[in-house]
Amino acid sequence: MISLENVSFAYENGPYLLRHLSMKVEDGEYLSIVGENGSGKSTLVRLMLGLLAPTEGRIVNTFRRAGYVPQRFDTLNRAFPITVNEVLNCQRRVLRIPDKGAVRRVLEQMHVYDLKDRLMGGLSGGQCQKVLIARALLGEPDLLIFDEPSTGIDVKSQLELYPFIKALNEERGVTIITVEHNLRFAVKNSTAMYHVTGGHGHFCSPEEYIREYVSDNMGRNGHV
Repeated sequence: MISLENVSFAYENGPYLLRHLSMKVEDGEYLSIVGENGSGKSTLVRLMLGLLAPTEGRIVNTFRRAGYVPQRFDTLNRAFPITVNEVLNCQRRVLRIPDKGAVRRVLEQMHVYDLKDRLMGGLSGGQCQKVLIARALLGEPDLLIFDEPSTGIDVKSQLELYPFIKALNEERGVTIITVEHNLRFAVKNSTAMYHVTGGHGHFCSPEEYIREYVSDNMGRNGHV
């Protein structure tokens, strides 16, 4: 689905953030990208989506349509009076989906249809995250990328969110990539993990990740 071949990346006039990455994301995988803040995780997924071009190397994508769920609705002025329904219909038109019923279906799928006339600025963190996922589901993507899905939402919302993401992967075959700081859910849900550090990346299973990267630091974090 996604193949990176000897990819390096640097922002203009800056040092290399990522160096010589070669990796493949297979169809149906649930991949969690982990690493310290500033290690280049979010930059990596933007490269995968084609939002950034590699400084060196090549990226080949075969997915039909990708959905992207950001950490928060950064483009939204919370004082701007736009409703949930208007946000999703704007996305529907961008994707050129003629079926107006598509918006209702994704809102119902996320159990937030009752919020359709609410202003985005008045939603809680968990409600906003569900709306962003509904927006990403428009067009029935075969790839969903989440940038730290548990950021800014309460524990109850997290416990509802991650099983839903896992069900999309297992029951509908949607390939999932998450930039993840919540190691508990990353280890529990992932089929594979990709650890980014020092500009380089390393594939491992959740079990290997616990052994290689977590065991020595268990006293400092209680997420796993």
